[in-house]
Amino acid sequence: MKLVEVILYEVEMNMKTPFTTSLGTMQNKKFIVLEAKDESGTIGWGEGVAFEEPSYTEETFKTSLHMLEDFLIPTLLGTEIAHPDEVYEIFRPIRRNQMAKASIEGAVWDIYAQQQNKSLAEVIGGTQLKIEVGISIGLQPTEEQLIATIERFLDEGYKRIKVKIKPGKDVELIRTIRNAFPNVPLMADANSSYTLNDIELLKQLDEFNLMMIEQPLAYDDFVDHATLQKHIKTPICLDESITSLNDARKAIEAGGCRVVNIKIARVGGISEAKRIHDYCAEKNIPVWCGGMLEAGIGRAQNVALTSLGNFTMPGDTAASSRYWDEDLITPEVTVDNGYITVPQAIGLGYQVNRNALEKYTIKKRIFSI
Repeated sequence: MKLVEVILYEVEMNMKTPFTTSLGTMQNKKFIVLEAKDESGTIGWGEGVAFEEPSYTEETFKTSLHMLEDFLIPTLLGTEIAHPDEVYEIFRPIRRNQMAKASIEGAVWDIYAQQQNKSLAEVIGGTQLKIEVGISIGLQPTEEQLIATIERFLDEGYKRIKVKIKPGKDVELIRTIRNAFPNVPLMADANSSYTLNDIELLKQLDEFNLMMIEQPLAYDDFVDHATLQKHIKTPICLDESITSLNDARKAIEAGGCRVVNIKIARVGGISEAKRIHDYCAEKNIPVWCGGMLEAGIGRAQNVALTSLGNFTMPGDTAASSRYWDEDLITPEVTVDNGYITVPQAIGLGYQVNRNALEKYTIKKRIFSI
């Protein structure tokens, strides 16, 4: 395979409702969509999901554009690629910028799957035909609204509830949820809001039988999480800290996590996500697929990834309608009683809705050899 053209779309879409975490509130979301074409004319699609502000990681929408335009696309154009795994190695001399790398690597995987006459899920080794999904709920203005939101999603069949917490909205918030829903599978996502000074506070969460607490301490830490895990019963799940297989190995060896959240964009692409999955399976560490408020292309990749065997916990890949009045793919991702059926169609398993893509595109650039 040799890429001969890449079209880079800057896309802007409005979420149906605001999404609030300890990092801030988002309702308007900008995306990068990549359309890559190889010498045979096969087209693959990728999505860049970095936020506009460097709050989740150091990457932003604009830095991803810069990396793609000036480094990543020029590096791949005209380069012979026998297998998508090679993309990660080709990009190795370029430090970090994982989300930008993942956006174009995903397009290469899409082309490769089509060449193999297989679905993306099948070509990466997926075996699950249906995946169990949960829902991620941002901080709500009132507890009453939070309870009503949880109840609505449980009625829709979602298998697990994840709620955001932050200092001042943590123990009592979780207690309120547990009082209303004593048996629902529940986890708390702290987005690096706490320090080791909060050990006594975080110990109080043990009484609520949480599935896990996600990334309670610093976004780049392994050591303090290991210390915290010794003091609390609730399993720690790492998210932001895991940007590579090497990070996962260090965190697990240090005892800093008992669960890993794998996000394709955060780790630099599908190939590295798969390697992390395989390593965690060897170490008996369960994994689940987190979300970055993706549109349809990124959501389709998450569905394919979650079909791998060690994704044993419900992920954040909710239905398209959870976030968007109109998604960029057809059919849109749907959830039936808490499950998504993994598509068997060749490639992504979904078609890009070019009318929607053009509607939400604010700028487009073409790179070719």
